[in-house]
Amino acid sequence: MPAWLFVLFGAGFVLYTDDYVIAGILPEIATDLGVSEGQAGQLITAFSLTVAVAAPVSAIAFARLPRRRLFAGGLLVFVAANAAASFATSFPLLLGLRIVAALAAASVTPALFAFAAQHAPPDRSGRYLAVVSLGVTGSIAAGVPIGTWISGTVGWQATFATMAAAGAVVLVAMLAVLPRDEGGSTPPPLAEQFATLRSRPVALGLAANWALMTGSMMLYTYLAPYLAATTSAGLDARTLTFALSGIAGAVGIWLGGSAADRWGADRALVVGIGAVAACMIALWLLWLARPMPFPLVLVVATAWAGFAFWNTPVIQARLFALAGPVAPQALALNTSGTHLGVAAGGALGGTLLGTLGIGALPLAAAVAALLSLALIARADSTSDTL
Repeated sequence: MPAWLFVLFGAGFVLYTDDYVIAGILPEIATDLGVSEGQAGQLITAFSLTVAVAAPVSAIAFARLPRRRLFAGGLLVFVAANAAASFATSFPLLLGLRIVAALAAASVTPALFAFAAQHAPPDRSGRYLAVVSLGVTGSIAAGVPIGTWISGTVGWQATFATMAAAGAVVLVAMLAVLPRDEGGSTPPPLAEQFATLRSRPVALGLAANWALMTGSMMLYTYLAPYLAATTSAGLDARTLTFALSGIAGAVGIWLGGSAADRWGADRALVVGIGAVAACMIALWLLWLARPMPFPLVLVVATAWAGFAFWNTPVIQARLFALAGPVAPQALALNTSGTHLGVAAGGALGGTLLGTLGIGALPLAAAVAALLSLALIARADSTSDTL
C-alpha cells in the first residue's frame, strides 16, 4: 500500500483523537476554568454538532478545491485552533476554539475517505477505506488514553498543544507524499449534486447508517450498567470488555473492507448488519436469563463490536460507488449521520434506561439494526429519486 494512505490514516487518527480526547480531560478543564463538568461537557456537544452540520456544507462549498489545498488549509486551521486552545483562560474562549477545530475537522475528515477510495485500485477500495477507518479505533484505543495521560501529567493545556504538534506533523507528511495528480472529475453542477444525494439508494443508505449508529450507541453508551446488571461484572471485567471491543473493532474494520472488495458492498453490509442484529438479540436473551457468566457475555459483546466496525468501511464503499462524482459529498453526509447517530443513541438510550430499564436497550438496538437492514433492501429495490 502507498505511503500516502498511511498518512491519511495518521490524519484520521489525529482528527478523531481531538474529537474524543475531551472526555478524558473534562474534570481538569472544569476545575481550571471554573465551570461544572456538565458545562464542560458542552465542549463535546459543540464539536459533534458542528461537524454534523458543517461536514456536508464544506463538502459542497469546497468541491472544486484541489484536495491538497483542502487538506493543507483545514489542517492549518486545526493546528492554529488547538495551539490557541492550549493558552485559553476562559471557558467561552475554549468553546469557540473547539468550534473552529470542529469546522476544520468537518472539512477534512470526509475528504480523507473519499480521497482514499478515489485513488484505490478498483478491487481494493474497501481495504483502502479500512486503513483510514482504523484511525477511528486507533484514536479510541491509543489516542484518547495518551491525551488523558498527558493531561494528568502536565496539564490539559499540554494535551491541546500535543494535538497541534501532531496536526503539524501530519500536514508536513501529507504535503510530502500526497499524490499531486488527484484524478477524479470536476464536480457536477449544484442541482445535479443535490439530485444524486436525494436519489433513493444514496438517501436511504445514509438513513440506514444513521439507524445503525443510533442503535449501536443506545447500548454502547450504557454498556457498563448492562454488564453490571447481567453479569455482576466489576471494574476489571468492564475494562477488559472495552479493551477487547477496541481490538475487535480494529479487526472488524479490516475484515469488513476486505469483504466489500471480495463480495461486493451490498452482500458484505447484509452480513455485517445482520450479525449486529443477531448479537443484540443474544445480549437481550442473556439479560433475560441473568445472571449469566461473564465470559459468555464478553464473547457476544466482542463479536458485536467487531461487526459494528465491520460496517464502517462497507457503508463508505457502498456510498462511494453509488454517488459517483458526488461521493465526497455523500461521505460528508455520512459523517453527519454518524455524529447525529451518536447523539441520538445516547439520548434515546438514556430515556429507555430511565423508563423501561437496561434490558430494553439491546432489544431496541436490534430493532434499529433491522430497520437499517430494511432501508438497505429498500434502497436496492429502486433508484427513483426521493
